[in-house]
Amino acid sequence: MKRFKTDYPGVFYREAKRIGGKGIEKVFYIVFKKDGKVNEEKVGRQYADDMTAARAARIRGERFEGKIQSRKQIREAKNEIKWTIKKIWDAYKANRLGLKGIITDECRFKKHIAPVLGKKEPSELAPLDIDRIRIKLLKTKKPATVRNVLELLRRIINYGVKKTLCPSLPFKIEMPRVDNLKTEDLTSEQIVTLLKTIDEDVHPVAGDIMKLALFTGMRRGEIFKLKWSDIDYERGFISLLDPKGGVDQKIPLNDATKDLLNSHEKTESRYVFPGRGGRIRTDINKAVNLIKKKAGLPADFRPLHGLRHVYASMLASSGQVDMYTLQKLLTHKGPLMTQRYAHLQDETLKNASEVAGNIINGAIARVSKEIRSLKERNN
Repeated sequence: MKRFKTDYPGVFYREAKRIGGKGIEKVFYIVFKKDGKVNEEKVGRQYADDMTAARAARIRGERFEGKIQSRKQIREAKNEIKWTIKKIWDAYKANRLGLKGIITDECRFKKHIAPVLGKKEPSELAPLDIDRIRIKLLKTKKPATVRNVLELLRRIINYGVKKTLCPSLPFKIEMPRVDNLKTEDLTSEQIVTLLKTIDEDVHPVAGDIMKLALFTGMRRGEIFKLKWSDIDYERGFISLLDPKGGVDQKIPLNDATKDLLNSHEKTESRYVFPGRGGRIRTDINKAVNLIKKKAGLPADFRPLHGLRHVYASMLASSGQVDMYTLQKLLTHKGPLMTQRYAHLQDETLKNASEVAGNIINGAIARVSKEIRSLKERNN
């Protein structure tokens, strides 16, 4: 009978008629060396024994350690070595405790993945399983949210493959198309109204946080993590430690920001805008949304991330900042995200071109007028 390779060393299968059913099934074998002798052993059938290549690989490993001695013990150990999506997730999470986003990932897993796929092994997944999750979520969730859920599932499975806990999927997980390049902007009048509303607001930190986002383009998380020790007044820079891009960055400390920080009340906390007990802040939504509402800003305007867009839009439309410099100020990894503001710079260039055209047309008009005047005098 022909041998078929698997993704696991020392594990192969042959095809045989399915027991108690139509069609064929895989019969898994392991090859291992023990006491100087090469052994080949049948470990189970695909359907009759619920055997997979991943399980066979685990059995092979335990054979090396002498933990399993008989087919009976193999059957008894079958459930213990079943690497389900849930079990791989537990291993994945344990290896990433303390990293950014793990709490959000856990919420997505418990809510959207575990109830549907938690008890399944990756080898049991079919494209239809993924389609069902995607279609169900798209009925109530935004494409970006659905993409995040499926991306997490892909990361979990990739982790299992990397740790030889499961084989890779024979198909690609299709992601919903996401158009999240939303660019928010405010008019000069709206900005003036917002700043006036902030000055009239009584919240101790919400207004200053919004101003900092507007003056620097800093992200919400970067503002929450900002410590007094990150501000270099002498050299005129703010250090962004462990930002979204993963690499520490520095942005200029402009005069507006310097005045804001100098007037901001310090506490005993090391954070500029501390949360409860002086610890890192985790939320400010209620207060900034109240300011947004009082200022009469659009309902879909995001108070903090939107102000980051306003900062970028002002610089791009000024005609004084090129796209590379803007990319560095926004701490984008590459130019792609910054290109959303390119049209503003294009508009500035068009206006500049119009100025040139007006100058030329004016010069032509003056020359024509002088020629007409000269002809009239000669006549």
